Amino acid sequence: MTLLYVSLLNQNNHPHHINKDQKVATYFIYVTYIERKNYLRIKKFLKDYKALKPARYTYADIKRITNHFKEELGQGAFGSVFKGKLSNEVHVAVKVLNTSTGNGQEFINEMEAMCQIHHINVARLVGFCADGNKRALVYEFLPKGSLQKFISSADTKDVFLGWERLQNISLGIANGIEYLHQGCDKRILHFDIKPHNVLLDNNFTPKISDFGLAKLCSKERSIVSMTTARGTMGYIAPEVFSRNFGNVSYKSDVYSFGMVLLEMVGGRKITDDTEENSSHVHYPQWIYNLLENEEDIKIHIEGEEDARIAKKLSVVGLWCIQWHPANRPTMKAVVQMLEGNGEKLEMPPNPFASASATRTNAARRLNLELDVISEIE
Repeated sequence: MTLLYVSLLNQNNHPHHINKDQKVATYFIYVTYIERKNYLRIKKFLKDYKALKPARYTYADIKRITNHFKEELGQGAFGSVFKGKLSNEVHVAVKVLNTSTGNGQEFINEMEAMCQIHHINVARLVGFCADGNKRALVYEFLPKGSLQKFISSADTKDVFLGWERLQNISLGIANGIEYLHQGCDKRILHFDIKPHNVLLDNNFTPKISDFGLAKLCSKERSIVSMTTARGTMGYIAPEVFSRNFGNVSYKSDVYSFGMVLLEMVGGRKITDDTEENSSHVHYPQWIYNLLENEEDIKIHIEGEEDARIAKKLSVVGLWCIQWHPANRPTMKAVVQMLEGNGEKLEMPPNPFASASATRTNAARRLNLELDVISEIE
């Protein structure tokens, strides 16, 4: 690109002599160069992972599978998801990636992670499309949709999933994350665990999805380097914003899972704080205060068993959202706590006691979706 621009200068001896058509041509070649560079990166990646043999589709296939993108299921940071079918019996969800943003890294992240994963609690990758600059990922279709819609409607009794089912869902998510951290050849850090990225099948089995922000590292490394924060506000661990809280590691996913647990318990979104009620106690702190005062969670508690499950999920969630990563349990320990009856669980230290926690809570009230933000030193 630089060589082209220099040649134009030499032809005219002065940059002001470059006419409008030449500028347009220069920009077009530059865009084509970038697209070509991204295409070659993805082509090299696919060659390296050819042995894993996920099904490959052309863009024409994708249009046919989705009936020309007729039914949109939702939108994310990197593209839109459409319902499709491979046959009358086999339905799929097709994520069509937005090629106008990013450099293809989200496609590589997701493919690299998904090609290594085979677990009941992780959404299954059926195939992919890398046709020129068109990119898509084809997943199994999960008919119940995301966990988010059941949480945000939990105050409606006929939509409430029930405490036993919530317990099973939380254990399934925990098993899935623990597998990502310990069960693959490389440790996979998701960095965007939230109810919207947990999908449910007909039996309400949870499946973790959307690995566009994932990072892979060796199991020997517990710390990963990051120059920018990634994730969704309200679920991002404090250390991802500021190294004053500690180093970024698999414990960052533990924090996000804790926030999901507290949402499931309270039946409301972590990011639901609005300007009108911003003076109210921060939602996770409200749950901590209830437990500290030995009060029951207010959502649909109809007996001792409901109260026991609600308290167990709350205590585990509060352990997971400790500010300093070293104070959080591993996902293996989380699974063990969720499998137990909760009677021997101790209350964690109050994560909201310090002034720094109060400042971070205020930041978490912002209802923002983030791709990347500048790191706070």
